[in-house]
Parts: sequence; C-alpha cells; structure tokens
Amino acid sequence: MTLHGFPLSGHSHRVQLALSLMGLPHQVVQVDLKNGAHKSPEFLQLNPFGQVPVLDDGGTTLFDSNAILVYLATKYDADHRWLPRDPKGQADVQAWLSVAAGQIAFGPAAARLITVFGARINPEDVIGRAHGLLKVMDAQLAARHFLVGNSATLADIAGYSYVSAAPEGNVDLAAYPNVRAWLARVEALPGFVPFQKTPVGLAA
Repeated sequence: MTLHGFPLSGHSHRVQLALSLMGLPHQVVQVDLKNGAHKSPEFLQLNPFGQVPVLDDGGTTLFDSNAILVYLATKYDADHRWLPRDPKGQADVQAWLSVAAGQIAFGPAAARLITVFGARINPEDVIGRAHGLLKVMDAQLAARHFLVGNSATLADIAGYSYVSAAPEGNVDLAAYPNVRAWLARVEALPGFVPFQKTPVGLAA
C-alpha cells in the first residue's frame, strides 16, 4: 500500500498510525503541500478535494482519513479488534470518528493551524472549543482506558494525533489527567508511530 501524506498533517498521521498498529506493510509518499502538489491535476485524480491523505491499496484509491480507517479495519482486521462487530460497538466507534471530524477538527486541530501554518482563525474561539472537547473526553476517560471501553479501537487512532499536538496550538492539557494518561496508553501500543512535533505554542 502507498500512503500519500504530509508529515505535519494529523489526518495523514492517523492513517499511518493505523497501518502501523495493524502491521500492514506500506510506503509513505510525501506530498509537497507547500508548492501546491495537492492541487495538481495528477493529485486531483486521486482526491478531487485536493487534500491528504490518500491511500492506494493495489489500485484501490481512497481518500478521507476516517473512511480509510474504516476500510483498513473492515478489510484487514479479521479479529475485529479495531472496529467491533456488534452494532453498539460500531456505533460507539463511529460517534468518535464524527468527533474527530467535528469537535477535534474545529478545536485542537484548528488551534494548531494558527501556530503551525499561520491560518487566520480566531484563537479564542478554537482554543475555547478545544477545552470544551477535552473536558468531555477527560470525563469519559475517567471510567475507561480508551475512548470505547478498555481496548484500543479506531476511535483512539482517529482522536490521538491532534489531541496529542494540542499544546502546539496553545491548548494546555495540564487540567486533563485522564486525557494525558490515555495519550500515554496509545503511545504504548505495539507498532505506535509518533506524530511529528513542531516547537510552537506551548510546545515551543
């Protein structure tokens, strides 16, 4: 499999993390976002929205990081470890995939866009949104080791990257001990690969 991504993209990282945690052989091709390679006609054939990541699995081309996670778990996870088979378990995972595409994207991920990429976004709004999310996560994680029960699922893969990098966007994790413990548990999983750090914000 070939993953077309960018090292500072949390969306790319979550797919790389899934591939590694599932033990799936792959190569990573870095897309030159700075020079607009993601908007080239060639790349737009892979993803018409011109965004990373894109996964090529033997000629099957997929875009959208959460969709790719579901594809990988459905095709390659015979034990249903990462995406439970039961309806309630699947729904619980899907809820957190929606959080990754919603509250995480418009909270800690957006805050990091300001400091890492110079995005013109109101920092108070997105940092406030991030803390609202983290309060909920911390409460949820008080009673469980991972976001859906006591074993890791796609929910944790989808949530990890931007939450771990939240301090880069001036989002302090100090008040959320359960979130910090959860990040450490994800990092202890066999096959974990770290998200590239950027010394900005509170991480400077």
